Amino acid sequence: MLRRKPPYPGIVSAALLTLGVLLLILWGSLYEVPHAYRYVRAQAPNGVQLHALAAKPEEITLKALAGPLSAYPEYGINGGFFYGADLLSIAVMNDRPVKGDPGKYGSGWFNVKYPRGTLVWDGAAGTFSVQVVSSASEIQVSDRRRYFAQGGVSMNLQEDSRWPVAAKQENLPFGDEKRLRSGLVYDQSGTVWLIVTPTHCTAAEFRAAIQGSLAPDLVKEGIFLDGDGSAQLNAAEARLTGDSRSLFQMIVVR
Repeated sequence: MLRRKPPYPGIVSAALLTLGVLLLILWGSLYEVPHAYRYVRAQAPNGVQLHALAAKPEEITLKALAGPLSAYPEYGINGGFFYGADLLSIAVMNDRPVKGDPGKYGSGWFNVKYPRGTLVWDGAAGTFSVQVVSSASEIQVSDRRRYFAQGGVSMNLQEDSRWPVAAKQENLPFGDEKRLRSGLVYDQSGTVWLIVTPTHCTAAEFRAAIQGSLAPDLVKEGIFLDGDGSAQLNAAEARLTGDSRSLFQMIVVR
């Protein structure tokens, strides 16, 4: 039996090739790491460059690490201060510290040595605040089963005369030195901003860049996080590695 040849073999081959390419693109998109953030890059007038992930608070989780951020697949930034493998800043989800048991040193239950600015998301009330506390047990929320709290040092973005005093009281490390820096900020729209700069700058310069170049029309408040080589960011759009040192806590965009 004779087989009939396709009338237009070139067209058929091209169509099959195009279909194959489309299937590969679709297949690849199915396996991209999903993310629920908006990436923002801004250059402040003072020369400080900001990289930020803007997300809803419901998309944020806090996680313990044991390595540089670049070794992990999640998107997000570094957390608070640490010494050795012990966390020195509060890092609590729903009344559970990320690295151990409540009340245990180094677990993320305490802002060690100093009451410090702690950014709190009250999931039941749907509100943010910065509370200056020494331990998670002091945090005021509507429902202790529905909140997260990340410790750092108060930025006092709405009080220019207050912030240097608070930074001194909360013992902001190396505030006057040119260092890499990171921060966690919320605004009146209900967005939380995970921010890192690859620019060596003072705390005042970093704070001013956030005030004037990151959602400048919105009222904002927030905290300084760990900085220098710990200032690290993972995103689909950018990766900032600091000095690639090991970190022990991360703020993740789920």
